Amino acid sequence: MPKKKTGARKKAENRREREKQIRASRANIDLAKHPCNASMECDKCQRRQKNRAFCYFCNSVQKLPICAQCGKTKCMMKSSDCVIKHAGVYSTGLAMVGAICDFCEAWVCHGRKCLSTHACICPLADAECIECERSVWDHGGRIFACSFCHNFLCEDDQFEHQASCQVLEAETFKCVSCNRLGQHSCLRCKACFCDDHVRSKVFKQEKGKEPPCPKCGHETQQTKDLSMSTRSLKFGRQTGGEDADGASGYDAYWKSLSASKAGEAGDREDEYDEYEAEDDDEDENDEGGKDSDTETTDVFSNLNLGRTYASGYAHYEEPED
Repeated sequence: MPKKKTGARKKAENRREREKQIRASRANIDLAKHPCNASMECDKCQRRQKNRAFCYFCNSVQKLPICAQCGKTKCMMKSSDCVIKHAGVYSTGLAMVGAICDFCEAWVCHGRKCLSTHACICPLADAECIECERSVWDHGGRIFACSFCHNFLCEDDQFEHQASCQVLEAETFKCVSCNRLGQHSCLRCKACFCDDHVRSKVFKQEKGKEPPCPKCGHETQQTKDLSMSTRSLKFGRQTGGEDADGASGYDAYWKSLSASKAGEAGDREDEYDEYEAEDDDEDENDEGGKDSDTETTDVFSNLNLGRTYASGYAHYEEPED
């Protein structure tokens, strides 16, 4: 029989397991929480942006640069890792930095470990937005990763992309290689696979994980665990209905399209007729006013009022008999 574990042995095993998880979590830092992708506010223009060596908007240098690898703003000189020695003096500002990363455009401190490792493991080395295809140098915002397909997204497109990411490029949930229901979904290829066709000879499945996509190698997920939806079309045979005639309902589609166009044309003709009727009424009113003026002038043209004061005749000028 195996020996019974003591309390001290159980504590030691639990401690080693926790330390292992901590080391694994340090290597897998969330992209939004990484120091090279931290939020920064410019000291001069007060605009919020990604951590950068120079402001994206005014190109000014920040007073307290943040290291893109370790995230510190002050070197305390607790170890001999610094490339530039400063014994007994805390270095801040430009005295702390040692380089600028070409990928994330952020400062890297003068620590030997940060200078030698950051360029190789920079999480923004190939960061390009999947929607607008802009890199870190083309916009001032932060970089995020999609929660479903794990592609890079800029700050402008992250919400719009994630709202429409769980939509398949097919009209059904069937496997792309056969007619069976796809139980595994790849959110990068936007396709479903059954249990047989999800297996690939190129991409090997790791123990304890979902099988990879046979097309791109991205880890698939169970379709039942996702709120997947299919592609919907607002044109073609799907608008014709079940009672439509012709091949797959296209006849009804063209009929409805022609009817809608005819209805629009009829509405436009009615509006044109109304406008013409209004114009005719206005012209008749104008002509009626002109005729009435001419009639009145004709009536009073033959009227003789005799000698009046308005005609230049005064009563004191009347000759005495």
